[in-house]
Amino acid sequence: MASNSNNIMDKRMEEIRTKIELKEHSIVNVNSTDFPGGYTGIDDSWNLDKFAKKFRIDVVDIKDDRIEFDMVGVDASVANAFRRILLAELPTMAIEKVFILNNTSLIQDEVLAHRLGLIPIKADPRLFEYQQEGDDEGSPEDTVEFNLKIKCTRNPNAPKDATDPEELYRNCKVWTKDMKWIPRGNQEDLYGQNAFKPVNDDILIAKLRPGQEIDVKLNCVKGIGKDHAKFSPVATASYRMLPDVSLNSEVTGTLAERLVACFSKNVMEIREIDGVKHAVVVNPRHETCSREVFRHEDLKDLVKLTRIRDHFIFSVESTGALPPNVLVSEAIKVLMSKCKQFLSELDSVTTS
Repeated sequence: MASNSNNIMDKRMEEIRTKIELKEHSIVNVNSTDFPGGYTGIDDSWNLDKFAKKFRIDVVDIKDDRIEFDMVGVDASVANAFRRILLAELPTMAIEKVFILNNTSLIQDEVLAHRLGLIPIKADPRLFEYQQEGDDEGSPEDTVEFNLKIKCTRNPNAPKDATDPEELYRNCKVWTKDMKWIPRGNQEDLYGQNAFKPVNDDILIAKLRPGQEIDVKLNCVKGIGKDHAKFSPVATASYRMLPDVSLNSEVTGTLAERLVACFSKNVMEIREIDGVKHAVVVNPRHETCSREVFRHEDLKDLVKLTRIRDHFIFSVESTGALPPNVLVSEAIKVLMSKCKQFLSELDSVTTS
């Protein structure tokens, strides 16, 4: 009996160390536990070899503008540092200076400049230097220049009974495709024709009517998201812990059908075993952890909802300036450089 009791206790302690449990009205075991002395008989001291064996990154899905991957074997603090780097410390090129030569549209100059600044630009920031402070004009090494010059006129060939502005007028809508790259210095020789442009051609900038005109010069520079959100290279960068769903006992019949309906699609399914319907956990990854099951008195004790403490599902969506896999690689480089700098600072303190 003592041996069985010890096994149950060991299993419970291991669960506390590795999982966060979702209760009906609370979440327990949320604190980090991977520090030395946290549990008797368990060595949680830092060991690089042990970490290297456990740590891995698994790419689950990758598209032109989005990547989903699993980061396994790290603490939440490391995962969050990685997320913050993606949001705020990876450089991109964005419109910083707007020189308004003429604007007779209904949009005020400052509002127009703000709208233009938020347009994502297809330009690799690794090709450029940071612009020097106080330099308004820039140079070919640190600036990409665009020109937007467009005027609305009446369409002489419009049908007499036309009411659609698209038929009545020419250039009644100003799109990002109307922005033209103006090469500086030898940029065209280095990068080729049409090397830089807005990520999307169909972003609406303004609407015009006959006689109204926009004529502006745009300077794009290199920056990072913590200076301004327009420099952030990701539309979203988020993570969540891997859900884990386990059954406390066999669930059959009508009860099984009701239990499956409480969870997200594909988390559970009904399988017939010897002619009896059984609820079976199939893929807990799809569970949103809504805790819907806890609303039902006869169901809430049949399952246990937890999250794996060191298994993070990352979702990164690029604005289009750089592919998502490149963003992840660059974020890892930034994190590595931060670690090297920190170790260097520690060495300087210990040797002084």
